Amino acid sequence: MTAHDFTVTTIDGQQKQLSDYAGKVLLIVNTASACGLTPQYEGLEALHKANPDLVVLGFPCNQFGAQEPGTEKEIALFCETQFAVTFPLFSKIEVNGEGTHPLYAYLKAETPGAEQGTEIGWNFAKFLISRDGQPIARYSPRTAPAEFAADIAKALAS
Repeated sequence: MTAHDFTVTTIDGQQKQLSDYAGKVLLIVNTASACGLTPQYEGLEALHKANPDLVVLGFPCNQFGAQEPGTEKEIALFCETQFAVTFPLFSKIEVNGEGTHPLYAYLKAETPGAEQGTEIGWNFAKFLISRDGQPIARYSPRTAPAEFAADIAKALAS
């Protein structure tokens, strides 16, 4: 199994196969619009724009401090107007607990984090995925996107 085996729902309600991104390096992030870490959207967008073979995938989640309470339409508008986000956004999901999205169950099992074991600790946890869909690394919510640019460069060179 790889990340490419999953189907997700885009922020506008369309089904999307992650296999459509085969050959690209992915950075999968659980996001929130009203979090102290929300300014990380800027760094994520910069990475996305700087590397044509890197695709950032944003998954809004309201499980941490209810910091993503809006509708998909409100989330998309916020990301576009406040941070000029152009990377793909998906419908709101759960990343912990009984309702955990299957993609996140897989990512957590493959790359347990130092902060919370297998659980996601907060908004903006990040997963780096290789071109062939294999999880490479997991980064703490507090790790700024620029801090692992070398890991991204290495994945892009593979």
